[in-house]
Amino acid sequence: MKAWKKIAIGAGILVLVAGIIGFTVHQSQKNVVTVQTGKVQRQDLATVVSASGEIKPKTYVNIGANAFGKITHLYVKEGDHVKRGQLLAQLENVQSSADVNANEASLQAAQTDALAAEAGYKTAQADLLRAQADYDRNKLDWERAQGLYKDGLISKSDFDSRKNAWATADAGLTQAQARVAQAKAQQDSAEKHVSQAKATLTHYTDLLQKTTYPAPFDGVVTNLPVREGETVVIGIQNAQGSTLMTIADMSIITAEVKVDETDIVNVKLGQPADVTIDAIPKKVFHGKVSEIGDNAIVRSSGVSTSQQTTASEEAKDFKVVVTLTDAPQDLRPGLSSTAKITTATRSNAVAVPIQALTLRTKQQIEGQNNPPGSVHAAEPVAKEVAPKSKKDDETQGVFIIRNKKAMFIPVTTGITGTTDMEVLDGLKEGDEVITGSYKVLRTLKPGSSVKIDNTSPKKEEESS
Repeated sequence: MKAWKKIAIGAGILVLVAGIIGFTVHQSQKNVVTVQTGKVQRQDLATVVSASGEIKPKTYVNIGANAFGKITHLYVKEGDHVKRGQLLAQLENVQSSADVNANEASLQAAQTDALAAEAGYKTAQADLLRAQADYDRNKLDWERAQGLYKDGLISKSDFDSRKNAWATADAGLTQAQARVAQAKAQQDSAEKHVSQAKATLTHYTDLLQKTTYPAPFDGVVTNLPVREGETVVIGIQNAQGSTLMTIADMSIITAEVKVDETDIVNVKLGQPADVTIDAIPKKVFHGKVSEIGDNAIVRSSGVSTSQQTTASEEAKDFKVVVTLTDAPQDLRPGLSSTAKITTATRSNAVAVPIQALTLRTKQQIEGQNNPPGSVHAAEPVAKEVAPKSKKDDETQGVFIIRNKKAMFIPVTTGITGTTDMEVLDGLKEGDEVITGSYKVLRTLKPGSSVKIDNTSPKKEEESS
């Protein structure tokens, strides 16, 4: 055979072998899934509940009108620092002052009458003692006269005279006793008039005091909606009264936020929180949870569920108060704020990226252990049982890489961090888990062959 024929036959054989190899490689790669992976690492995790609200002082009071009248003096302006007892405002008090003066005079007159009644009572008691003495003396004379007259030692006229004197003394005693009772009643009446005058004076003094408004505590005037010359009114059953001003104790500042009902069960008193304020960007303040509301608040209306007569299926929030430990001096009530409350922490925890977690059914998991074509024992005849829902049949886990295949491993999870989740069992540090893409994780079958590509994903893949 000629040399060129040998060369041609050899080249043909090489082309055939290369074609067979290329076809085999192509067929083997048709079922290979490209995935992204990450390592199981130990790290510190923290579960954070985020909620929005506003800055509020821990102690503040709206000073409302206690009387009807015109404001004659305002001694403060908005932003002023005040001390406890400092005079803040004055209403017109001409009528109230006149009423107090009139009732002070009435009280003095009643007290004078009471003194006169007391003197009259003492005089009546003295007259009673004198009448009692006259009665006793004339009674003895009368009893002695009876014996003398019986023995014939005094005359009939003397006897009758002593008898009449005793009768007169008896009538005088009765009259003196009546005057004492009358004087006592007059004294009691005078004392009652004094008590009545004191009560009336207290009433008008209270009305007069309600025309002046002292500061209830040290604080700052944070709101002053009225001006001198305006007329204020007190509140009645169905109408709110005028608010003169708001005094806030700015020594203790809080962030009052609304926490979603699904997160409130994890919030506890004393938990740390980081607070950011929209007006002070790029700065984080620290605090602790100091108060947790018991009543749910309907998110759309802001009304507590305890004030509603019908049940509502709308989204609800709970009030949570975070007391700041490093609040700046220039904070103002009402500033928008966001609190990130740390509800749980783990140190040196085994963690995987949250996106690596997925769900698979029991049948899918068994498929990776018994691939098609393998020989295994026949399953026993299953007894008739109530059908399970798909959700009950699903198991949470992650895919790890073993021998270039995706193996599904059930895991038990713990707390959730910002981007990672704690794994309590099923994985160990250093395991390589499949983290993406989302589309691949959603459809990846246990036992599938995979190829790792951790380069940046294409925009088309990200958008899908």
